[in-house]
Amino acid sequence: MSSDDDPDHGADSDADERGPPTVLAVDDDQDLADTYAIWLRDDYDVRTAYDGESAMETIDESVDVVLLDRRMPDMSGGEVLESIRDAGYDVRVSMLTAVEPDVDIVDMGFDEYLVKPVTRQDVVNVVERLLARADYDDEVQEYFAVSEKIATLEAELSPEERADSDEYQRLERRKDELKDTVDEALMEVQDFEDAFREIEG
Repeated sequence: MSSDDDPDHGADSDADERGPPTVLAVDDDQDLADTYAIWLRDDYDVRTAYDGESAMETIDESVDVVLLDRRMPDMSGGEVLESIRDAGYDVRVSMLTAVEPDVDIVDMGFDEYLVKPVTRQDVVNVVERLLARADYDDEVQEYFAVSEKIATLEAELSPEERADSDEYQRLERRKDELKDTVDEALMEVQDFEDAFREIEG
């Protein structure tokens, strides 16, 4: 069979042309952004940006994951995140910040939230988890993101604070709504690690 007749040949060629996934690390602490790049560069194409404007100039359709500091001068991480979503980039975003999360995160369009300091394994793991989500549809990805926000807030708020928070209760309701529509897809994966192993396999 010639390569033109092989239906898998084109897919393999496309994968070769795409190369490794691309990660954009954004932090106004240049040493930190460069450290993330060092940790990831063996397996990924890593770009760095040291402020929000540079991040928006650097991101394009080839970026798969963004690691985004929240507290930056001039253009905050929240503003960068909003700009990324408004621009329509299909990219997974992890906030990677020293800002402790509160109910103000409910309406932010991130996928994961890590609080500094972080280890090399923390960064590697979050990139792997976010890449594992990439093949799932928007509702499944939203389900993961909502679940992540709930878990993040559960670690920060007492049961009483969660019960009194309209924002937290709204997240819980949204998770229930999404679960009704994504059950079939969720049956294929027990958690983010299963999703990653399934895609890798």
